[in-house]
Amino acid sequence: MIPRETLKKIRRIEIRTRRSVNDVFAGRYHSVFKGQGMEFQEVREYVPGDDIRAIDWNVTARTGSPHVKKFTEERELTVMLLVDVSASNRFGSTAQLKRDLAAEVAAVLAFSAIANHDRVGLILFSDRVEKHVPPAKGATHVLRVVSEILNAQPSSPRTDLEPALRYLNQVVRRRSVAFLISDFIAPSCEHLLRVTARRHDLVSLVVGDKRESALPAVGLVDFEDAETGQRVVVDTSHAPTRRALLARQTERRQALLRQLARARSDAIELNAGERYDRQLVRFFRTREKRR
Repeated sequence: MIPRETLKKIRRIEIRTRRSVNDVFAGRYHSVFKGQGMEFQEVREYVPGDDIRAIDWNVTARTGSPHVKKFTEERELTVMLLVDVSASNRFGSTAQLKRDLAAEVAAVLAFSAIANHDRVGLILFSDRVEKHVPPAKGATHVLRVVSEILNAQPSSPRTDLEPALRYLNQVVRRRSVAFLISDFIAPSCEHLLRVTARRHDLVSLVVGDKRESALPAVGLVDFEDAETGQRVVVDTSHAPTRRALLARQTERRQALLRQLARARSDAIELNAGERYDRQLVRFFRTREKRR
């Protein structure tokens, strides 16, 4: 039984994201991702006007006459959403938690995919794979995906990207578009990110909250790590402490972006409680220019 409050969240997300998809994202999604995957259809004799880069030299040598490979555009893509449901994603300094932002962005991507007749699957993870929803089509399926994210009760509070990436590579054999949605507060796994980005079109969405780096001056605050339970008291009125936190978080973010760039994964930074449409549009525009 889904709690009433969760049902209200799902409905609000559906209304907001459907409007965004209809107005902006479905078309941009199509121009960026459609046509990337090509399926082999046949080998036939070369005719004037064929692209010489399509010549199959093995068949040409065997038959004594030039032959070319013919490909067709894949009619549908598989979109995989890998969503971090560890304890750190239940944080939010505004009305929106990081988990809620992850669910809403996942809904935008999923509705964009089904609007283009693609299939959408889901992998929920903490430091292990918590749930796998196989790819399927349809608005009802997307709403199930959103519900699974919001209702997730992970068996572990911690975060590790490796089990989710390994599982993706094991169960999705053909190339897919994989959106990795996480706060990336996790051990580094650059090698596996690189391997995954070679097999799939990997896009990393880094979900955060502005208060994770910029603390207000409100005196002594007792902080607890949501994943380890470790506690520490911080004097937030001490300006050098606030500056040190900001510097450390800035360096961590820059190191993460460098790691994702080396792995050849696109990166999109999002903050809970802030608009995400501009960052997504900027990402789509950048990808369109690269095509």
